[in-house]
Amino acid sequence: MRAIELSAVSWRKSSYSNASGGECVEVAPGLALVPVRDSKDPARGALLFAAPVWVAFLDGVRREEPGRAA
Repeated sequence: MRAIELSAVSWRKSSYSNASGGECVEVAPGLALVPVRDSKDPARGALLFAAPVWVAFLDGVRREEPGRAA
């Protein structure tokens, strides 16, 4: 397994992150592998998803009805 350098990527915080700094997820889109991390603890590292898998996840989230329990 080889390390992936993420220090130069542009992270984008979720628009659903709350104002007090909690529940903050950041993503660095536009790469073959999409890194996702906790913005409160970026040194902990990121989860990496293949771009098609990440797109499928987002599509699934977008299709859910607001307020519907999973």
